[in-house]
Amino acid sequence: GVVGLLRPLLLDVIPSIRQTTALALGRLADYDVELAEAVVKAGILPQLICSLPEENRYYKKAAAFVLRAIAKHSPQLAQAIVQCGALEMLVICLEDFDPGVKEGASWAFGYIARHNAELSQAVVDAGAVPLLVLCIQEPEIALKRIAASTLSDISKHSPELAQTVVDAGAIAHLAQMILNPDAKLKRQVLSALSQIAKHSVDLAELVVEAEIFPVVLTCLKDSDEYVKKNGATLIREIAKHTPELSQFIVNSGGVAAVIDCIGSCRGTVRLPGIMTLGYVAAHSENLSMAVIVSKGISPLCACLIEEHEDHIKAAAAWALGQIGRHTTEHARHVAVANVLPTLLDIFVDTGSSEDLKMKASRLKALKSVLQKCTYLPALEPLLHEAPPSILKHVIGQFSKVLPHDSKARRLFVTTGGLKKVQEIKAEPGSLLQEYINTINNCYPEEIVR
Repeated sequence: GVVGLLRPLLLDVIPSIRQTTALALGRLADYDVELAEAVVKAGILPQLICSLPEENRYYKKAAAFVLRAIAKHSPQLAQAIVQCGALEMLVICLEDFDPGVKEGASWAFGYIARHNAELSQAVVDAGAVPLLVLCIQEPEIALKRIAASTLSDISKHSPELAQTVVDAGAIAHLAQMILNPDAKLKRQVLSALSQIAKHSVDLAELVVEAEIFPVVLTCLKDSDEYVKKNGATLIREIAKHTPELSQFIVNSGGVAAVIDCIGSCRGTVRLPGIMTLGYVAAHSENLSMAVIVSKGISPLCACLIEEHEDHIKAAAAWALGQIGRHTTEHARHVAVANVLPTLLDIFVDTGSSEDLKMKASRLKALKSVLQKCTYLPALEPLLHEAPPSILKHVIGQFSKVLPHDSKARRLFVTTGGLKKVQEIKAEPGSLLQEYINTINNCYPEEIVR
């Protein structure tokens, strides 16, 4: 019953008792969701904030801590804070002269806004955004970090919310901090810019216009893993929108920097870089060729082999599929890197994830490269290992090339390819049977026999 005993102490005449009580309630609420709910049910929130403007800075910090500790657990608890009128009081704290009070208020706003668009909108409606943009301009690093993090949490939910942050002039100030030596600040700044850029072409262009290139590429070499990851995420969110934005990234040296980054790290830090290469390559033949020329295929293939987590392998497979699907030349580059057997191994491997989307991404990547690939030495091994669903694509490619290439026809016999084709049981009249007939028709009957 301690919460009930603490409640009257919030109204004690002695200031130090009031602030110590608030601190105790904050620590209880921070511990777990049941305690946070107990604090709300005890009707403490209205008491906590009723005299906030007149209180000293220590009490304000402690009160902001209580609100943050409650809000972090669930959207319902964050909603309870909004309903008791706490946002207006937090805005008053954001205007305080003390940086610690501003920091506490920023933190509370962030924990409220991160849950969903409605709560984020409530933070915007309370007038917090312009004050948060002022906070990122303050000299204190800790305050800058929390304010940037909160702007990121507000921006992530919808284009409209991101636009509100942009309209308050946040982009220019965030862009200036990309080179700040503090790693934790850089993480939050890159995250905020990513959350703005991801929503639309217009917002992505506004971020690019703040001259973040080539500065942001230095983040891909940072010693902090999260700075690397968030830097690559920002580039990914810009690259995905249009061929023009991807071309701009290529021209800035962005693709080469991303490829270096993938090669120098392991695990989930690689993921946004892998996706960036896939998005760039997907837009056009020329952009895909830019990834190939920058030697992007072999690090992606390395991800397929080295990484243990399925979603990273799936992303690498998808990116390779985007590179190889444009023309026979693109497919040849992918095939020469010996990617096809690796993709096939992962697809056939019974230990790989049963998640259908993962399987599909590999199958799709494999098929999209196969349908363009006329480089027969890379297709040959697949004849002997591929399951029926893949085999028909492989044989389809042989049936396209062999009629026009006498050297390939000879090799196809000596390597045992023609023999393998005779062993395949195809349904009469099926597409596979047509492919086999086309191949057999390239040879005299006695050789086929």
